[in-house]
Amino acid sequence: MNVALLTAAGSGSRMNQDIPKQFIHVDNKPVIIHTMEAFQKHPSVDAIIVVTIESWSAVLWAYAKQFNITKLKWVVPGGETGQESIKNGLKALKSEISEEDIVMVHDGNRPLITTEMISDSLATYSKYGNAVAVIPCTEVVFESDDGISSCTSTEREKLFRTQTPHTYSLGDLLNAHKEAEKLGIKNTAASCMLMKELGKRAYFSKGSEENLKITTLEDLKIFKALLHTRQENWIKK
Repeated sequence: MNVALLTAAGSGSRMNQDIPKQFIHVDNKPVIIHTMEAFQKHPSVDAIIVVTIESWSAVLWAYAKQFNITKLKWVVPGGETGQESIKNGLKALKSEISEEDIVMVHDGNRPLITTEMISDSLATYSKYGNAVAVIPCTEVVFESDDGISSCTSTEREKLFRTQTPHTYSLGDLLNAHKEAEKLGIKNTAASCMLMKELGKRAYFSKGSEENLKITTLEDLKIFKALLHTRQENWIKK
């Protein structure tokens, strides 16, 4: 079984809005529903679990019914941190699916994930045992201790920016969180970072510059613009 675990428990304080960012409507549809639709439409995804703010759970179920998200099977409350929220989702899945089943951990506020990215993540997992969506770094990157100046740069060809999904077996994720508890690792919001802290190698799947994470009002504007953009015929694919 392939399960999408969507994290949507953030308050969205940086947006300074009256409702959490994942529930803001864009084109008459909440951001989280845009994200859920990508997994709903993918033939290899069997079920969806969403970790969200407890007081918004009923709202999420109502939206799922309104927009026909039939793969939504579980909604669980988030924790104090991103790591805790993911752990809550995994604990809920432990009694529902096998430890050999696949879990795709994805940010609920990354609504532009594509069918191709989901497919490539699953294919990479099938080949290597895990998958982390990445994109190459195209800018020159400087290192700085004071944030004011630098004369040290890093080769950009060696740098990759991670996105989600992060795809692992349920058993591997549960074991990682158990180890984190023993070692006192408490605030790794990204599953790939937690795995790195535990010495696990990450294997790269395809990301995209359009797979943006909506955290600010500027991101929201970009998302809306991308939704309304259609590729021109003269641009080579």
